[in-house]
Amino acid sequence: MNFAITVFPGSNCDHDAYYVLKNIGFNVDFIWHKTRNLNKYDGILIPGGFSYGDYLRTGAIAKFSPIMKSVVEQANKGKIIIGICNGFQILIEAGLLPGALITNENTRFISKKVFLKIKTQKSIFTSNISKGTILKMPIAHKQGNYIANKQTIDQLKKNDQIIFTYCDNPNGSQQNIAGITNKNRNVLGMMPHPERASDSILGSNDGRLIFESILEEYK
Repeated sequence: MNFAITVFPGSNCDHDAYYVLKNIGFNVDFIWHKTRNLNKYDGILIPGGFSYGDYLRTGAIAKFSPIMKSVVEQANKGKIIIGICNGFQILIEAGLLPGALITNENTRFISKKVFLKIKTQKSIFTSNISKGTILKMPIAHKQGNYIANKQTIDQLKKNDQIIFTYCDNPNGSQQNIAGITNKNRNVLGMMPHPERASDSILGSNDGRLIFESILEEYK
């Protein structure tokens, strides 16, 4: 399975993601943000970091990079798209996921390990993880507070699009939301960093379960 990792000015988790995906068994390439064609890839990962220095609003400038037109096209074809932290913010700005990510409730940058609950197995990202499983992985963000209007929240619940929730909400996100998919379940956005929890030397390898689930389902 071929995975592209997008690289924006300010990306800083791209090498972490590359290491994990390669180690698990994916074919992986770094793809600079000015690239316009992603047709040969089965999946695309938009990593964390501070694309364009988070000027104006997190992800607001990155959505205009040439590569994002192709990311949207591939998402509409049903390709697997993952946005982690800043990547989640970019996917929302690009209109691939609903809602918004605003400043944490305590207005501070938060960097710590958190616990997530798997809310559904009905996604390629969690199909091999039992519902209710608790995963441990880090967060590192200031704008990770997920909000949406009541209609959007109701639709996310109705369509089983809420994939992860925080066990102890660190940022004030509505419904404790830590990660969601689009209605077609091929686009995932999440604030926690599974790529930073995919090797036991890091204190947790729970993040591997997400990537292994994708690879297993794709076979």
